[in-house]
Amino acid sequence: MSCYVSDHSQSVSITERVSTVATGAPVIAIHFLKDKVAFVLAEEAVLLLAPDQEVPQRIALHDGGILASAGDGTRIVTGGDDGKVVEIDASGATRTVFTDPKGKWIDQIALGADGAVAWSAGKVAQVATRKGEVKSVELPSSVGGLAFLPKGFRLAIAHYNGASLWFPNAQAKPEFLEWKGSHLGITVSPDGRFIVTTMQEPMLHGWRLADSKHMRMSGYATRVRSMQWTAGGEYLATGGSDQLILWPFSGKDGPMGKQPKLLAPHGKKLVVVACHPTQPVVAAGYEDGMVLLVRIEDGAEVLVHSAELNTPVTALGWSGDGNQLAFACEDRVAGVVDLA
Repeated sequence: MSCYVSDHSQSVSITERVSTVATGAPVIAIHFLKDKVAFVLAEEAVLLLAPDQEVPQRIALHDGGILASAGDGTRIVTGGDDGKVVEIDASGATRTVFTDPKGKWIDQIALGADGAVAWSAGKVAQVATRKGEVKSVELPSSVGGLAFLPKGFRLAIAHYNGASLWFPNAQAKPEFLEWKGSHLGITVSPDGRFIVTTMQEPMLHGWRLADSKHMRMSGYATRVRSMQWTAGGEYLATGGSDQLILWPFSGKDGPMGKQPKLLAPHGKKLVVVACHPTQPVVAAGYEDGMVLLVRIEDGAEVLVHSAELNTPVTALGWSGDGNQLAFACEDRVAGVVDLA
């Protein structure tokens, strides 16, 4: 894949519309709970910020580091190195979903329909229904990522040498999708036809579920740590390069035999992506702190946060209606911009 450096000084800027937020600690993820922004800190707590607040509310969730989180607009579930899975809602109320009896680290989290939650500790993946029923499965190696399929009660699990598809309510063993190497993250297309994993190597690997056809997506400069589906699942947006890479998934063959769309080239690596919930727009966060809004159709860019402080973006998140975008950087600078 070719690349050139774009002059982002020519981009439209909305940096003056950003409301800064003092997080006081590193942020690993951003979610929205209704109209509140939730900054998930690397240690112990979540910060909840309502539209009429200047100072966020700090809510303690864990006794130690927070290793994973997932949100669906009404709840956030976190996993910690204290062995706990904790849920928080928009009111700030919390409940402990699960406590590992041996205190093993909870390092992956996924949310499903009807209140389902999945998490992993080492080689064991577990699922809890809203009624509190817990089921577990042991994988051949440590779990690298979790994702629910959109239809049916089924979980996709990334691990060494491939991925497994597990029906928690069935007695059958999980279906195994093999591809040698270390698979460290996983996502399922919104239509449920494709599964894609991130790998230790600078590449993605995918399977078409109808026939287990392999898809190899390479050309990255570094390991891909962030990927997300655009509205409607037309593209898979990814970091891992010095530009935004969008793999096409609208056809029956997905990206097989096709080239990705390359947008927003920059001299620094793109580390975090977040796709607008309804529009063909991607928020792109780079390792020098720059945050751009990128329109897929024509590559038009809007500058949200400049790279003046030269510290990596660590998290991006959209509100459910797409009217707000929040970001956080490694130097504890965070902000929220109202786009309505």
